[in-house]
Amino acid sequence: MNNKDADLRVTVAADYNGQRADKALSALCDDLSRSRLQSLIKDGAVLLNGKPLKSASLKVSEDDVFTLFIPEPVAAEPQPQNIPLDVVYEDEDMLVINKQAGLVVHPGAGNWSGTMVNALLFYCGSSLSGIGGVIRPGIVHRLDKETSGLILVAKNDLAHQALSAQLADRSLSRVYHALVTGVPMPLKSSVDRAIGRHKHNRIKMSVMSAVPKDARTHYRVIQSFGEACSLVECRLETGRTHQIRVHMEALGYPLVGDPLYGPQPTLLRSKLKNEGYDLEKIEEIVKFPRQGLHAQELKCVHPRTGEDLSFTAPKPDDFSNLLKMLVK
Repeated sequence: MNNKDADLRVTVAADYNGQRADKALSALCDDLSRSRLQSLIKDGAVLLNGKPLKSASLKVSEDDVFTLFIPEPVAAEPQPQNIPLDVVYEDEDMLVINKQAGLVVHPGAGNWSGTMVNALLFYCGSSLSGIGGVIRPGIVHRLDKETSGLILVAKNDLAHQALSAQLADRSLSRVYHALVTGVPMPLKSSVDRAIGRHKHNRIKMSVMSAVPKDARTHYRVIQSFGEACSLVECRLETGRTHQIRVHMEALGYPLVGDPLYGPQPTLLRSKLKNEGYDLEKIEEIVKFPRQGLHAQELKCVHPRTGEDLSFTAPKPDDFSNLLKMLVK
């Protein structure tokens, strides 16, 4: 940062000597809330005497100088952005998108642009259902950022209501392929364990939540790679956040590459080594940079015509190459 470009400079008066940095700043900057100032500090946008302020609780002294760099406000509504989309199907009522891994579905904390919604606004213009609100126009269901595969989008409210109803009554079918650690036993079964927010980690979900909601996943093993890993088909009956990832972890077979729920690298290395994989290949598998999860199939009834629709999306190259490395 260049101090000449600072948005605001304030000097600590004697009255605030020995106070917390965020409290002193809040008093000195009437138009910025304490929480906003704490956020700026966390983002490295506040300097104290020319150096980044590391902690909001740091005590300040008289004549200390704060320098603040205040970012431009985020637009209230998502803006169209020319981001490539893999459109599998489109008509006047709906789209089916094969979402690439790494693409966030809709704007939210830390991802106010560069999302699938921004891409849809560019691609469709104003032709999206408004039921999801300005942040989620047309979004009937979602996929995690690092999960690839098929996702439905409604282009008008009639379509959105009809597709959401299918999601609610569970007639909308979604099939995922997951690469998990180990081989689930039995090879075909169902997981019926409620899921809710983790008691201690707010970014995780858990089957041990204090406020769980019912969740059911039906799975079957498609292919096993010794005892190290297996490719598993998962059919969702419900659609809770991180459902497949949480259910497979709860069974003891976490998804390969999953940063939140995945296996410890030492465990996966050990399983692969026991199956005779060479060290170079083991490291490539262990360091796979996202959860091995792909929304492979989607079936629904067309919201206007009543026609049965079925879609399949091939696995992306990174997932396919990962499976090839496991084949002996």
